[in-house]
Amino acid sequence: MRWSGLFDDLEGQFEAAQAAELVGEVAERTRRETALLRLVDRLRAAHGAQVVLSLPAAGVLRGRLLDAGSDWLLVEEGGGREVLVPLAAVLGVTGLGPRAAAPDDGQVARRLDLRWALRGLARSRAGVAVGLVDGTLVTGTLDRVGADHLDLAEHGLGEARRAGAVRQVRLVPFAAIALVRSG
Repeated sequence: MRWSGLFDDLEGQFEAAQAAELVGEVAERTRRETALLRLVDRLRAAHGAQVVLSLPAAGVLRGRLLDAGSDWLLVEEGGGREVLVPLAAVLGVTGLGPRAAAPDDGQVARRLDLRWALRGLARSRAGVAVGLVDGTLVTGTLDRVGADHLDLAEHGLGEARRAGAVRQVRLVPFAAIALVRSG
């Protein structure tokens, strides 16, 4: 009788140790997986959510998250205006849930970067307002998009890009861009 009680006690201790080990292993795996998540993975999972972005000098941008590329976000402000935001300019985000999309490091995803999005705006010849990280706002048309900068033909936002309307062409490094509003 003593032996069966001892074996029952040992079996209970063993099961408790196994359960504690499993809980620890799950917690460690969760920490490890969380450590691999990037901000863009969290943002891609929040497609359609109302977000608030903190930006340098530009302040706060509120809107619905339309898309997230490898290094950019597309947000729809009130009134239907779309704003392209380089991820490098984001100081903080609120309005996201705990979900995350699976990391996407494929070749196609890497090619759809900020340059790709800006080249789309340049092809459309749409007027843009470019907010810089120092708070400056410049308006015009994107003429060209290089590897790390863009050429902005400066003119009034409502004006067409005509030689007489262009005041100057400004080269803007991507690192200086806080946001790009189209329309």
